[in-house]
Amino acid sequence: MTAPASARGENSGASTGPSRHDLLTIGQLSERSGLATSALRYYEKLELIHATRTTGGQRRFTRGTLRRIAFVRAAQRVGLSLDEARVALDRLPEHRAPTGTEWDGVARSWQIRIDEQIAELERLRAKLTGCIGCGCLSLSRCALYNAADRAAAAGPGARYLLTRDPATGPEPGTDD
Repeated sequence: MTAPASARGENSGASTGPSRHDLLTIGQLSERSGLATSALRYYEKLELIHATRTTGGQRRFTRGTLRRIAFVRAAQRVGLSLDEARVALDRLPEHRAPTGTEWDGVARSWQIRIDEQIAELERLRAKLTGCIGCGCLSLSRCALYNAADRAAAAGPGARYLLTRDPATGPEPGTDD
C-alpha cells in the first residue's frame, strides 16, 4: 500500500507556493542566466528581480526569475535603460508568464522608445558617414571635434553629433 502524497512529501495539489525544487540559488540563477552573481544582486537592489530568503538568509529565486532576466536583457539590447525595463516589468505579473493583453501594453510602450532609438542611430550613422567621407579636416566644423569644450553650454553628450551646431540648436525634425 502506498502512503498518501502528503506523507511522501509531495505536493497534494494545493497551491502553497513554490516547492524547494522550484527555487534556485543565486549560483544556479547565475549559471542559468549567464549573469554574474554581483549583477543579480544589483538587479535585485533595483527591484528588477525578487528573492525570498531562507532561515539562514540565503537568497532563493523562482524559476520565473529567468524570464524576468531575459526580459531585462532584451530591453538592454534594444537600447532601453534598466529603469525603463523596471517600469515595464512593474506592468507585468511577477510569478507567471504575461498574457497577450498584458504583453501588448508593454510592447506598445517599447515601440515608441525603439522608434526613437532607431531615429537617433540613423542620425548618428549619417553624421559619421559624412565625417568619414568628407575629408575636410576642418576642426572648426567637425562634428566630432569640440575645441575648448565649446559645446558644454549646449548640454551633456556629443552635442555636435546630436545637432548641427550647439549654438543653433537641434537639427530640423528632432526634439533635441
